[in-house]
Amino acid sequence: MVDIIIPVYRPTKRLFELLDRLKEQTVQIQKIYLVNTEQKYFDVLVNGTHFWHRYPNVEVTHISKREFDHGATRRRAVAHTDAPYFVMMTDDALPADEKLIENLLKPLTEKKAQVSYARQLPDADCGVIERYTRSFNYPENSCIKSAADIETMGIKAFFASNVCAAYNRETYNEVGGFVKKTIFNEDMILAKSILDAGYRIAYCADAKVIHSHNYTGIQQFRRNFDLGVSHARFPEVFGGVKSESEGIRLVKQTAKHLCDVKKPWLIIKLWWQSGCKYLGYFFGKRYTKLPADWVKKFSMNKGFWEQ
Repeated sequence: MVDIIIPVYRPTKRLFELLDRLKEQTVQIQKIYLVNTEQKYFDVLVNGTHFWHRYPNVEVTHISKREFDHGATRRRAVAHTDAPYFVMMTDDALPADEKLIENLLKPLTEKKAQVSYARQLPDADCGVIERYTRSFNYPENSCIKSAADIETMGIKAFFASNVCAAYNRETYNEVGGFVKKTIFNEDMILAKSILDAGYRIAYCADAKVIHSHNYTGIQQFRRNFDLGVSHARFPEVFGGVKSESEGIRLVKQTAKHLCDVKKPWLIIKLWWQSGCKYLGYFFGKRYTKLPADWVKKFSMNKGFWEQ
C-alpha cells in the first residue's frame, strides 16, 4: 500500500489528467492527499465536475498562501497519511505509464534504498535547451547512491526531486522528516540526512514522469536565487560539497549538443540563461547582505519572506 501526496496551487485541468493516470497504476494507492494553496482556485476548477465521486480516495486540505512552506507543508501532509510508503509529487508532473509507482517503489520494497526518485521526461512543448537539461539530470541508466559517493559525485550524490519521489515511512521518521522551514530543496536536505544515517538513494530511470519548464532568464534568476538561499541557510548540508562544477559541465555539454543538432544560434540563449542562473545563485548565497526589499524582489517564493 502507498499514499500519494501532492501540493497544489492554482490547479488546471492537468490535475484531472494526473489523477486519472494515478488511477491506472498497477500498484494500489490507498490515499491521494492534496494540499491546496488558496481554496478559491480549487473550487472554481472542480465545480460541476463530480470531483469527489470521480476520485473517491482523494482527500483535500486547503491552506493559505502565507501558510505554505516547501518543508513544513509536506511535513504536515506526511503526518496525515499512514501507508508504509508514500510518494511526493507535484501537480504539474504526469505519470508516463501505468508502472510509474510500481517501478518507483521497487528499490524500497527490495530494501536496496530508502528513498527513490523518478526520471523526468520533457513535455511536448519543451525547448531544445531544457530538453537536453532533462536528459543531463535524468539519464537513461538507474543508479544507487550512498554517502561514500559524495566525495566523487559531490552534490549529485544526494540529489533527489519531490517532483516524484518515494519514501520508506519508517526511515523518514527515523531521520526526522522534512525540515520545518525552507524556501527550497526540502527533498535534498532530507536526502542528505538519509545518506548520513547510512541508507541509500535510488534513481529509477524506469519510473518516468512527464515534467519540464520553459523558464525565462528572469525566472531562472529567481529560481536559482532561492536555490542559493537554501544552500546558505543549510551549510551543514551543502557547505563544502561540489556544486558549481556540475553547472559548468552542464553548460559545456549543452553548448556541444546545440552544435551537434545544428542549432548553434541557441548558444546565445544558453549563455543568457546560464548567466541568469549564476547571478541568481550568487546573490542567493549572499542574501543576508542584501536589502530586505531586494531579497523579496529577487525571490521566486515571495511568501517565504512574509512568514
